[in-house]
Amino acid sequence: MSTEPEHYDAIIIGAGQSGGPLSTALARAGIKTALIEKEHVGGTCINEGCTPTKTMVASARIAYLSKRAVDYGVNTGNVTVDFKKVRQRKRDIVNSFRNSGQKRIEDTDGVDLIFGEAQFTDVKTLSIKLNGGGGKELTADKIFINTGTRTVIPPLPGLESVPYLNSTSIMELDEVPEHLLVLGGGYIGLEFGQMFRRFGSEVTIIQRGNQLLAREDEDITTEVLKILEGDGINVLLNSEAVSVENKNGVSLKSKTQNGEKEIHGSHILVAVGRRPNTDQLNLGATGIKTDERGFVKVNHKLETSVSGIYAMGDVKGGPAFTHISYDDYRIIKSNMLENGNMTTDDRLIPYTVFIDPQLGRVGLSEAEARKKGYKIKIAKMPMSYIARAIEMEETRGIMKVIVDSDTAQILGCAILGIEGGELMAILQMAMMGQIPFTIIRDGIFAHPTLAESLNNLFMSVQN
Repeated sequence: MSTEPEHYDAIIIGAGQSGGPLSTALARAGIKTALIEKEHVGGTCINEGCTPTKTMVASARIAYLSKRAVDYGVNTGNVTVDFKKVRQRKRDIVNSFRNSGQKRIEDTDGVDLIFGEAQFTDVKTLSIKLNGGGGKELTADKIFINTGTRTVIPPLPGLESVPYLNSTSIMELDEVPEHLLVLGGGYIGLEFGQMFRRFGSEVTIIQRGNQLLAREDEDITTEVLKILEGDGINVLLNSEAVSVENKNGVSLKSKTQNGEKEIHGSHILVAVGRRPNTDQLNLGATGIKTDERGFVKVNHKLETSVSGIYAMGDVKGGPAFTHISYDDYRIIKSNMLENGNMTTDDRLIPYTVFIDPQLGRVGLSEAEARKKGYKIKIAKMPMSYIARAIEMEETRGIMKVIVDSDTAQILGCAILGIEGGELMAILQMAMMGQIPFTIIRDGIFAHPTLAESLNNLFMSVQN
């Protein structure tokens, strides 16, 4: 460890979807910047989240469509999955994205990309344990925390005795599990559960609550359940894992409404939530406040409780999506470099759950709108009413939109159906432009497209 700290104008801890672009933006503005990364440039999204999972979801959909080919009058013969090729395709795309991101940072003058683990020793001082050995001490006028989250490992008796999987390790398996047990019925659990069912695994999802996807309206999750069960997935609701042990595979005991049940599988995936990567930062040396789960508390301009220190992305809690992390970067960039006054207030939170068909969501759910006291109308229509969906034989799912009765403004939507994320984005743009639903109801859309369904959807508006 060198005795004299090196000083920077700005230090960013974590090269995720906020940290990477912020480092180059600051450097181009003449701000001497250090970017500290513990493992990979790109953060969870590129290395362990969006990019690899959606790449594998695409492979799983091809397997699914190939097996359904006969429904379209096409005979393909026996369909098999070469999982090692699926994995290699995923690795190649991840490496391409990661390497291009790293090269962009390294080619930017004014940024020092340092691979190591950072820890606060004082308010504006960091000790860096370098990956290659040794260490250094850095100081800065401004510090940005972008360290993300990792899988929560529940205190389940016996879990440490079995080779459990998380959302990263499951994508590095050599072969498709014979029977995959999934702990958790959230976004991660459902995406992997359906993916591996389509690759050929028997799949059982164990969900503690009384519905999947706890943030969604019950009518939407009921349709999601139908879709997953239609794919042959066994879903256990109101089922709490009690213990697990190694019995020629994985034996899970679960407490259900009908008593204790034992389920035997070959593999188990833990997907019960994420926790912030703040425990090794030594935030106590700074006075930075966190909540009871360890997420960094910030105000609407992403400032922590300590002047000159900010938090961006998943580590600050709230919606854990790549596009939100990137918007955090835009807020910091605008306010620091462009004399802006951007905040997180009232920003729309769109997201897509990449089950198949997709669930695209933005704005308020029906339950949220009623809780906030809005007088609302509901537009709802099954995908089986849509000509394009029928022609594609993709009729599973439902469209639902929440409308303000007084203003005719769209408050939110949930689109569970083929390309649900893309249809959601159309309605999001209407919300951004404050276009009343009646304009969309009476608009002309090309026939036959999925977008055309918005005419009939808004004709169904009811109190």
